[in-house]
Amino acid sequence: MKPRSKILIIAGSDSSGGAGIQADIKTVTSLGSYAMTAVTAITAQNTTGVLSVVPINPKEIEKQILFTCKDIKPDAIKIGMLHSSNVILSVIKSLNKIKIKKIVLDPVMVAKGGAKLIDNSAINFLRKKLISKVFLLTPNIPEAEVLANIKIKTTKDMIKAGKILVKLGVKNVLIKGGHSRFNYIEDVLIGKENLKIFKRKKIATKNTHGTGCTLSSAITTFLSCGKPLNKSCELSIKYINQAIKYNQNYGKGHGPINHLNSITIKKRFI
Repeated sequence: MKPRSKILIIAGSDSSGGAGIQADIKTVTSLGSYAMTAVTAITAQNTTGVLSVVPINPKEIEKQILFTCKDIKPDAIKIGMLHSSNVILSVIKSLNKIKIKKIVLDPVMVAKGGAKLIDNSAINFLRKKLISKVFLLTPNIPEAEVLANIKIKTTKDMIKAGKILVKLGVKNVLIKGGHSRFNYIEDVLIGKENLKIFKRKKIATKNTHGTGCTLSSAITTFLSCGKPLNKSCELSIKYINQAIKYNQNYGKGHGPINHLNSITIKKRFI
């Protein structure tokens, strides 16, 4: 099968393979596109938590982005873990040079096990300088609370937070409702002239490591292939639901989801 589009992923590495740039590559590939990468940090982690984080020099991150795009121009860009203001600045400088419009930012702040992955000054820098440059922002509820500076307890609060972020310059924001305590999940998509709520049943499992990375990469993939935003979100939410349903029980903590759920191998390899 020939890849349908080309995507550059700017994110941190997860040694356990469930989240981060590994999850991004698996998602993009499983949905039929070609993945390129710029690694922002190397983490030693497994399903129980993060042991260490080693940052990549911002200049090297910029080199990865620009040298890759000089040779193979991406149709879209997915951005994940950006742990410092200097890293964010290097990414902004790179984005200004390559001029790609379809950019999805997943503002990764805390790992599934609770480890903080970004400092406060970087969060403020991201809010002031980066979010206005992306096409879609995909925070979960705790991340949206930090970025919008409000408490979120209801769907109305999610909409309110989304509108605050739009006023800050975000073109579109999908606030993910997976942290809600109800037996259903509502993901809320907000734009200047757009409001869409995606409602789905919550699947009872602890094995959800990498869901945020995977969802944002799936949306980026569908956008890169020409799907409109609402449809890209809808298809990606269906993909993530199927990935969670497999309930892979790998590891002793929050296990990974099944990124390969979209693939059916019909050929026999001899």
